[in-house]
Amino acid sequence: MSRIPAAIFKAYDVRGPVSLLTPEVAYWVGRAVGAQALARHIRSIALAGDGRLSTPELMDAMQRGLLEAGVLVCRLGMACTPLLYFAAKHHADASGIMITGSHNPPEYNGIKLVLGGETIDGAALQALREQIEADQLPVVAGGTASEIDVFADYLAALKRDVQITQPLKLVIDCGNGAPGAVAPQLFRALGCEVTELYCEVDGHFPNHHPDPQVVENLRELRATVLEQGADLGIAFDGDGDRLGVVTRTGQMIPGDRLLMIFASMVLAQRSGHVLYDVKSSRSVAQWVKQLGGTSEAIPTGHSHMKRKLKQSKALLAGELSGHFAFAGWDVDDALYAAARLLAAVSVGLDLDAELARLPQCLATHELQIPLSGAGHLLVKDIAAKAQFPSATAISFVDGLRIEYADGFGLIRASNTTPVLTLRIEADEAQALRRIEQELAAAIAPLPFPNYTVE
Repeated sequence: MSRIPAAIFKAYDVRGPVSLLTPEVAYWVGRAVGAQALARHIRSIALAGDGRLSTPELMDAMQRGLLEAGVLVCRLGMACTPLLYFAAKHHADASGIMITGSHNPPEYNGIKLVLGGETIDGAALQALREQIEADQLPVVAGGTASEIDVFADYLAALKRDVQITQPLKLVIDCGNGAPGAVAPQLFRALGCEVTELYCEVDGHFPNHHPDPQVVENLRELRATVLEQGADLGIAFDGDGDRLGVVTRTGQMIPGDRLLMIFASMVLAQRSGHVLYDVKSSRSVAQWVKQLGGTSEAIPTGHSHMKRKLKQSKALLAGELSGHFAFAGWDVDDALYAAARLLAAVSVGLDLDAELARLPQCLATHELQIPLSGAGHLLVKDIAAKAQFPSATAISFVDGLRIEYADGFGLIRASNTTPVLTLRIEADEAQALRRIEQELAAAIAPLPFPNYTVE
């Protein structure tokens, strides 16, 4: 066994360029996950992969490793992450493996791991790598594989939970990602008239990158919504756990403002707790409090979000990036989140009016500075040395979130790519520039990126 590259074992999953994340790596991850599964008395694991060109070979290698570890593999084949999560919960021992590069460039891929209903991340992921490097993974007899198709069961479960009461005209952009194989059929089955954009699964991503939080990627969706007179436009990332939304008038809804709309929906039913990641607007907390709920800022990352959702018994959790999880469904499933939104629109929710009702502020998009070194060490150094003269508080939940009376600034290291992530929000333009100046001074000599405001 060659040495496993430590750099691809990230905070939430295994991820990296396929020059590092090779079939051999996938095989050994399968062997190690299988060993851990059997140690926890877990025998069956669901396995799926997205539509990337490198995925089939990685999935085959992963299956071989699992089988040699003695695991019963329930193989979905090419599928989106929501179906993998559903299969893990209902057709395996609450365990699943998803081969996906999500929203990363085509030359990347990744492995998301769930065992016994818990995401394997952080220290547990590093322990998995160490177990592989120790080279003490015996071959165990008894591993078998079976093909399963869970779409019909998933659709039936979604229909039991969500009802769209009147037909809606919908435009769907899947960016040639894995959700394209099921999303049009699913939303037609829910009663929508669907116009498809780039729903053919193609790992070359020939039209645009499958990341719905990048404005440029939604331009054709917006144009089609306006041209068709559609009620709504929705977009998914490469594996279907991120959601983007365009209103009937062409407004693109940022993830944190979409979270506020979802909060209005769930808090109208009962009071409770809402979680938002540190990149999200401070308006989330203000809005939730106004609606009679409580809220909490949490670290960015789908694994943190789902774990905290269960621990805190929150009604809802969401991120600026477009990940959303609802209590009862419990996972970041963008198909489900879209269905919940469509159900609300079908009974009269006017998204444009709702957006106008939310607290207003100026905010940058997520800004990124490429790094050659370790981002987390850089952030620690900034935290130790930087001064923020007009700040009222600094949170260290995930990087540095610097709070001001009239806004906030964020400096954090990405856990998935070698970049420093920045974000600024303020009540008005002068405050935005002041906060920018303080952040720029803190990160000097790194260049502050150009930006526009929402």
